[in-house]
Amino acid sequence: MKHDAGDRSEIPERRTGIHGWLDGIRSTRTGALTLKIVIGVIGTLMVVAGLIMVPFPGPGWAVVFAGLAVLALEFHWARKVLDFGKSTLHAWMEWYKRQGWLVRAVVLVVTVAAAAVIVYVGLRTLGFDVIAMARQYLV
Repeated sequence: MKHDAGDRSEIPERRTGIHGWLDGIRSTRTGALTLKIVIGVIGTLMVVAGLIMVPFPGPGWAVVFAGLAVLALEFHWARKVLDFGKSTLHAWMEWYKRQGWLVRAVVLVVTVAAAAVIVYVGLRTLGFDVIAMARQYLV
């Protein structure tokens, strides 16, 4: 009889996994504030680190989106920014897929050229002149 009453209850079941754990922390005011601060700091550090990595070859944008996903656990504005970024990326990829081989080749060449310039400037900043080194080997 108790089991039947539990089945008819309008109280939602307790969530499991990470969301259930987060709900448990949020159940107290101190826990909710602490969680908001920790999530905010971790997410912000990830977004800033990702933005620093964007001009360099590597996972810059992936880290930015991961940081936004972390922030979206606690902040509604981050969820909206993440959704906007995902929809913009999806729209760009759909546009890219509809293009012919010439446009795709131009995008590829521009991307590779930009990455090469970024790597060259980065190495030059560290004191390595790759072009001068290549000239030594060729002459």
